[in-house]
Amino acid sequence: MSQLCNAAEMSRQAYYKWKNRLTLWDQIETVLLKLVRAIRKLMPELGGRKILHELGKLFPFGRDRFFAWLKRHGLLATRKRRFPATTYSKHILKKYRNLIRDFKATAAGQVVVSDITYIALEEGKFAYAALVTDAFSRKIVGYHLSLDLSVSGPLKALRMALRSVPDPTGLIHHSDRGVQYCSKQYIDELKRHGVSISMTERQHCAENAMAERVNGILKHEFGLKNRFRTIAAARQALHQSVWIYNNLRPHLSLNYAKPAQVHDA
Repeated sequence: MSQLCNAAEMSRQAYYKWKNRLTLWDQIETVLLKLVRAIRKLMPELGGRKILHELGKLFPFGRDRFFAWLKRHGLLATRKRRFPATTYSKHILKKYRNLIRDFKATAAGQVVVSDITYIALEEGKFAYAALVTDAFSRKIVGYHLSLDLSVSGPLKALRMALRSVPDPTGLIHHSDRGVQYCSKQYIDELKRHGVSISMTERQHCAENAMAERVNGILKHEFGLKNRFRTIAAARQALHQSVWIYNNLRPHLSLNYAKPAQVHDA
């Protein structure tokens, strides 16, 4: 009889221990859900590994359990899709050779990469975001949103980027062969600051992969693939997205650091 009593007592203790553990996990999960939903609000398509890293040791299980947990709560990122190019390269303007094919930046301010992506507006209209990114830190150092594909927008993004470099002499500017980047105004601006000019040669996306990657992140992770009612709303969304990207988004290539941290270190 005493053995049965002891067994019953042990079962009762195990039950209460399990119940307490369950209650504790419920409390932890409530907090985790709030944190992840807050991250998702700022960065809707941020990858699961980056979210897990940001949570640190708050999530008590491994990566596979974390992804299963995200899926169960409808918090997995959606599949990405590609967008068409926005530059015209079949022109007679002078092109430049690729200077960064075998070059790896070792500090901020050595190489910047530029590209243009579109943002949809109402009534079938589009705006065009010109972006300039530091190749070492991945920080977006220049950007501008225009209603046309003239050189004006890329020039404004370039001038913003150059203001972030104490001495741009020797800086390498890399882009595709789009007519905007080959235009006299753009080339003259680069030369006036002593910037070396580098361009893709085979018109393959791999030659300007970092710039295209930044475009994709802003479009897919920050909602810039959505349609905006006005150019003002699109500009506000771009400004907010760039700030979050630079200051809050962890990068695998930076060992989960943020671009602004690396750039300003």
